[in-house]
Amino acid sequence: MRLRKVDKSLKPVDDSPSSVSFAHHLKPSCRLRARNSSHDGQHSREKASVCDGRKDEKWERLHALVGGHSKKSNRVAVFVMLPLDAVSPGGSLNRPRALNASLMALKSAGVEGVMVDAWWGLVEKDGPLSYNWRPYAELVQMVQKHGLKLQVVVSFHQCGGNVGDSCSIPLPPWVLEEISKNPDIVYTDRSGRRNPEYISLGCDSLPVLRGRTPIQVYSDYMWSFRETFRDYLGGVIVEIQVGMGPCGELRYPSYPQTNGTWRYPGIGEFQCYDKYMRASLEASAEAIGKKEWGRSGPHDAGHYNQFPEETGFFRRDGTWNSEYGQFFLEWYSGMLLEHGDRVLAAAEGIFKGTGAKLSGKVAGIHWHYRTRSHAAELTAGYYNTRHRDGYLPIARMMGKRGVVLNFTCMEMKDWEQPDYANCSPEGLVRQVKMASKTAGTELAGENALERYDEGAFAQVLATSRSDAGNGLSAFTHLRMNKRLFEEGNWRNLVAFVKNMSEGGRNDKHSEYDSGHTKLYVGFINKRNTKSQEAALV
Repeated sequence: MRLRKVDKSLKPVDDSPSSVSFAHHLKPSCRLRARNSSHDGQHSREKASVCDGRKDEKWERLHALVGGHSKKSNRVAVFVMLPLDAVSPGGSLNRPRALNASLMALKSAGVEGVMVDAWWGLVEKDGPLSYNWRPYAELVQMVQKHGLKLQVVVSFHQCGGNVGDSCSIPLPPWVLEEISKNPDIVYTDRSGRRNPEYISLGCDSLPVLRGRTPIQVYSDYMWSFRETFRDYLGGVIVEIQVGMGPCGELRYPSYPQTNGTWRYPGIGEFQCYDKYMRASLEASAEAIGKKEWGRSGPHDAGHYNQFPEETGFFRRDGTWNSEYGQFFLEWYSGMLLEHGDRVLAAAEGIFKGTGAKLSGKVAGIHWHYRTRSHAAELTAGYYNTRHRDGYLPIARMMGKRGVVLNFTCMEMKDWEQPDYANCSPEGLVRQVKMASKTAGTELAGENALERYDEGAFAQVLATSRSDAGNGLSAFTHLRMNKRLFEEGNWRNLVAFVKNMSEGGRNDKHSEYDSGHTKLYVGFINKRNTKSQEAALV
């Protein structure tokens, strides 16, 4: 197999704020080599580790400084997510003029930086170990030009089929070919429905992807990223968020929206019916002398759109609280935890010494949180019930590797949710904040849904503060689009960023700002078509 040839270095661009330009040839800082054997991969990593050893002291100094993740300051850095299709399926940067103008505006608002998905389905589309980082190189240079920072999500999941997915980016074609040959390498529910969003963790260590294991594939991808952007890691690129499941989150795809399979606030379904997961369940049951428990998942767990009390497993005194239920849920959640640890261990080995932070995302599943069983969390792999803290083990797993726990639904209030859904996003956030504090794990946040109103920003401000040492170290706002630049929404964002920079002390959104950002709002409101096209994404 041959690696796509890429140029050798990425040239910094002019810092002029008035225009954006790129070198004619974008070149990564060092050659990428296809590693066709585990021996070659190990040799290259060992060689790098010698060099990395000299950087350990630098790494420790940078670790608490970059990207706004500082425990010594009340300042909370704000990032903004770029559109999901910032890079087009054709492998080019989407609407670069509009993106350039938008980045200029975000800088003027005091935003720390932006976040982008580095899609597996785009970068390694042409074949195993053939990577195309060119559009991301253009983006890195554009971000650097505006004096912003970049959070990169290494996204090993498909885009499409979940809340907020505005485009479709499937897994790489060669991976889809392997799935068609062996459908058991993706998650499967009790009725046999296959989900191609993400490779099943049941085969993490099996060579099911043309001779490589999924963990090896993820590692090679991250290693290629590191080698391509090594001169920017810890400088422009301050954080690598490591994808570990659907939507990039450490969870099972228990509530897929594709084809109307799941609707809010259904409990979802367990995703443990591919042959690899079933083999693991069977082995775990036999190990404790309960072979019959390993034949299948719970028979009384209901269907995607049911409520807890409609099932034997999740009702108030249901099977979830029996000896069998505890065995199954410990196995199911334990498999997810081990998967997260494997992926993060690989990332830690690759990125340590670069100066870039690592983070991992956990889903904010707040519906049915007020019930005893927390059914929707259980099917997603979080063993969190009235009697058990399901987030402390996750926080500890991330904390031991120095990984920031990134949690969603920071903008939500309990009263905004429908009564019948038994939601408590505020209670859930409090629990996760306490778990991260107990584990000594840094906590960052995102909003779960697109919100631009004062109420949502005020809730994030309140969540970010803490006199008990468990506030947020950074916040990433979802998402940059035309709505963000509407005058009222833009004013709310500017005030929010200012308040977060002051540790959330100023709750009142000021009518005027001092960063000339209102000039930009005026600019994008002009009737000049050319200006509008450049300013809006």
